[in-house]
Amino acid sequence: MLEDRIRRIRYGDELEHSLNQIESLLKTNLLNISKRAIGLLVLQEDREILEYLRENKDIDFKRIEEIINALKSQTGLPLSYIINMRRQEEIKDILDRVISFPTEKEITLSERLSRLTMNPVTGIPILFGVLYFGLYKFVGGFGAGVVVDFLENKVFFAKVNPFMERLFLNLIPWPIINELFVGEYGVITLGVRYAVGIILPIVAVFFFAFSVLEDVGYLPRLAMMIDRLFKKIGLSGRAVIPMVLGFGCDTMATMVTRTLPTKRERFIATLLLALAIPCSAQLGVIMTLLGSRPKGFLAWMIIISFIFTFIGVLSSKLIPGTRPSFYMEIPPLRFPKPSNILIKTYTRMKWYFIEVFPLFIFASVLIWLGQITGIFNILIKILEFPVKWIGLPDRTAVAFLFGFFRRDYGAGGLYDLNRLGLLSGRQLVVSCVTLTLFLPCIAQLLMNIKERGVKIGFGISLFILFFSFFVGFLVNWVLGIFSINL
Repeated sequence: MLEDRIRRIRYGDELEHSLNQIESLLKTNLLNISKRAIGLLVLQEDREILEYLRENKDIDFKRIEEIINALKSQTGLPLSYIINMRRQEEIKDILDRVISFPTEKEITLSERLSRLTMNPVTGIPILFGVLYFGLYKFVGGFGAGVVVDFLENKVFFAKVNPFMERLFLNLIPWPIINELFVGEYGVITLGVRYAVGIILPIVAVFFFAFSVLEDVGYLPRLAMMIDRLFKKIGLSGRAVIPMVLGFGCDTMATMVTRTLPTKRERFIATLLLALAIPCSAQLGVIMTLLGSRPKGFLAWMIIISFIFTFIGVLSSKLIPGTRPSFYMEIPPLRFPKPSNILIKTYTRMKWYFIEVFPLFIFASVLIWLGQITGIFNILIKILEFPVKWIGLPDRTAVAFLFGFFRRDYGAGGLYDLNRLGLLSGRQLVVSCVTLTLFLPCIAQLLMNIKERGVKIGFGISLFILFFSFFVGFLVNWVLGIFSINL
């Protein structure tokens, strides 16, 4: 008989008990599918099913919600995760019964390379190779070096800025309006220059490199390899995806943290993204600033890596919750398709122009308003105290204030100060470390509040504000005490 052949999956005593309770509250022939199937969808919080049951007056929906919440508090894990893991076990058991494999399977070159990327012994050197050639050389050297230098010096400083200054001077006689567009912090001379001349080429090159890694199939393998290490900081290998995305844009990466299965993982990932993951534009500018100082760049990288690990481990110890589990389907390793790479890069660049570019213009207008009202100068005066405390010149306060509007905006401010020769090697390292750890930009702050709530969103920012200057003070003190020349 067909019913005898049906293999019913059991999901454990707690879940089965709750499932039976939900089934008892449902009417027969509801939606023409079994009560058990509806119950499983309910436990996985399927939106359409929940909405349908909520509108059905014959069903005690409040009682169903109580059953779901009680079960969630008992398990401590997302119910959809428990159900899917149990199904995976059942599928594996069935496959083991009906499929046999040859004792000696030919290992292809693609499979050999795939195993090398996931084995820590070979995978870590491969990762360092990807970071060195993909980020340091391609994004930092070519994007932030060659392309930015051309756009900054040959396009904006040589042609665009002088032309726009003359144009506005002739067309608009009012100095206060001129300041808005072509002043020191003008929409065109600063906002557009930063967005197009400094940030755009770095972001474009990063998105291209990220699309290549994504299309090759390297990222899931990186997640598998790094899973054990991430477990130490309360995350699973799945968190590698938002972390890597954070090197493109922390705001976008924070939104992607919603794919992590537990509230604990989502909080830790959000904290680490806000604190110690520089976005591509900020990273590119920092690489440009420290590119001629390899010791300084190495010191910056070691300090930020240590902070990332230390805060992650501390968070995993202090924040209650169960140890994260991890499973992921590994796609085949393949040569990247140029069409895929171009489409992905184009889509992300379109997102940059629609979502991020207006923020640079908005930030320039806010700075202009802050100047004419005096608020901007007051904030700079307040920031000068912690800036002096960590051994930096007063004008660095402007870069930090910029960093609150956009992290890459602040890095651009350091770029200008360094170009004018106002920062020594030690000050450059201290400022890069502090700015990397500094407050998340407005866009990321708003995303943190949206994803984690007002209390956690502002709490993370308040902690980061004091912690960043504390670390900057320690770095400056240690470099000064040991007279380390960078």
